[in-house]
Amino acid sequence: MTAVFSHGRLRLYLLKLLDDGPKHGYELIRLLEDRFLGLYAPSAGTIYPRLQRLEVEGLVSHTAAGGRKTYEITDAGRAELRQRAGELTALETDIAASVADLSSLAGDIRSEVRGSVRDLKRELSEATRQTRRARWETPAPPLRTASTAGPQAELLDDLDKRLAAFTAEVGRLLRARQFSDVQLRTAIRLLDGALDGLRRLLR
Repeated sequence: MTAVFSHGRLRLYLLKLLDDGPKHGYELIRLLEDRFLGLYAPSAGTIYPRLQRLEVEGLVSHTAAGGRKTYEITDAGRAELRQRAGELTALETDIAASVADLSSLAGDIRSEVRGSVRDLKRELSEATRQTRRARWETPAPPLRTASTAGPQAELLDDLDKRLAAFTAEVGRLLRARQFSDVQLRTAIRLLDGALDGLRRLLR
């Protein structure tokens, strides 16, 4: 839990959120995450025990529908909010300062990570190019063997040449320029489909 909610202050903020209208636990978690610009989100294990405690104290009540509990502040809960209005104002100020600090820290981290990611992408791109080159430039063993003769040998020679030409052409296309992830995934699916078709034919 973020330090701004120490000493029971999360309990007070939950009352404040419920004062705006009935909500279920997931909504409260999302509202807190939005309040902290996505940089902090309490877990269900943090929120639900506090809601149960508030209910035991008579500050909130719940109704159940479709397997989901919806929590609502009671008159006693509103009275506590009024009594602690000064604390709530101070809490809002602290939350704003905490969000500013977290945003600044996140910005610093993003700047550092961005440079690291750029370096990593460059290294991965180079490794991918080298792998492609090795894969497509390594000649495949000939299909024809010494025991193959006659018309079938000519067909195997033709198939061997076509495979070599296909491999060389794909390698040339891959070296020609950079491709998007969508293009590469589609190419992989096409190759897989062609290979599956050949497996079924030649088995």
